[in-house]
Amino acid sequence: MDPSIWELETFYRNRDLIIIGAGFTGLWTAISVKEKFPAKSVLVVERSSVPIGASTRNAGFACFGSLTEIIADSQKMGGERTLELVKMRFEGLKKIQDYFTPDEIDFELCGGYEILNNDQFLAHIDDVNFQLKSITGLQKTFILNSKKLEEFGFRNSEYLVENPCEGNLHSGKLLQKLLEKCHGLGVEFLFGTEVSKISEDEDHVLIKTENFEISAENLIIATNAFTKNLVEDLDLFPARGQILLTEPIENLKIKGTFHYDEGFYYFRNLGNRILLGGARNLDFETEETSTLETTDFLQNHLENFLKTVVLPGQKFKVSHRWSGIMAMGAEKSPVVKAISKRQIVAVRLSGMGVALAPKIGEQVAEMIGDHCKNLIS
Repeated sequence: MDPSIWELETFYRNRDLIIIGAGFTGLWTAISVKEKFPAKSVLVVERSSVPIGASTRNAGFACFGSLTEIIADSQKMGGERTLELVKMRFEGLKKIQDYFTPDEIDFELCGGYEILNNDQFLAHIDDVNFQLKSITGLQKTFILNSKKLEEFGFRNSEYLVENPCEGNLHSGKLLQKLLEKCHGLGVEFLFGTEVSKISEDEDHVLIKTENFEISAENLIIATNAFTKNLVEDLDLFPARGQILLTEPIENLKIKGTFHYDEGFYYFRNLGNRILLGGARNLDFETEETSTLETTDFLQNHLENFLKTVVLPGQKFKVSHRWSGIMAMGAEKSPVVKAISKRQIVAVRLSGMGVALAPKIGEQVAEMIGDHCKNLIS
């Protein structure tokens, strides 16, 4: 189907900047660019009717890393790089709170917790707290508070570590508010539009779809786990996160966000229901996929985890099941880099897109600014 002249001169006209992907990273990038360069025309292209990778299909955690996760990352990435990543997440969460009121996105600073069944990691808690003081401003970001195990009804667990800086939010409402912010800044959108090919010459980068082409001065690829459909040479692979949600539970004691097993399990209360996800470490090979499905194996395991760890002795029924697709790599640092003169990738958020995307958007805007300076000079 050939486009009309009206379409070519409006919806499909050339722009200063095109962003592929309307998830958290794409939207925060659009906001940051328009705030820094109000005169630039910005178009966001999204293949689906709503972003369905991770941004609207996660667990709604506003977190920056559990105690065991930070320790494990420090051992793998080194302490300095891990702290840089934690700082980026922490500042990203602060930016969300600066932009939107709690009521707008159902944000609640309810506290974060981690369940432990041995004291192996507790020996490092003082050192981690010392390292995090410059980020959170607290003498003790992580506090051993095992007395709350009984309060929450966790009869089969040994230790509980509390973090007062974390909370939860409504991912769908956050995405809607970001869209509203983008529209207010003059960002334009094409939903239901899949990019099939990207080409670049000295002066422009061109995206091609089934029905039309649009060129721009710069292109941002913010497609996270699906990036290899457009850029092959990246250290990135998809990782599916499966989730279930219970029906309302009478007299539910649990309130807050909870991690277990270095963050591979995560659960929270959603009102008087429990939302639980994770356990992909039991079946890494199967869960390295971009297919949005659930499996009987992991769903049955998650239900058993509810019975034995989260809700021992309590009856519950599952009302919803779904999955989201994260992007992982050899390490957890996001990939934000120029891959050509006019193209930038901003991907691999390692399951922390809620917290990381606001700061990644700022980074990309700075890179666009540096690019413009280079062209002028």
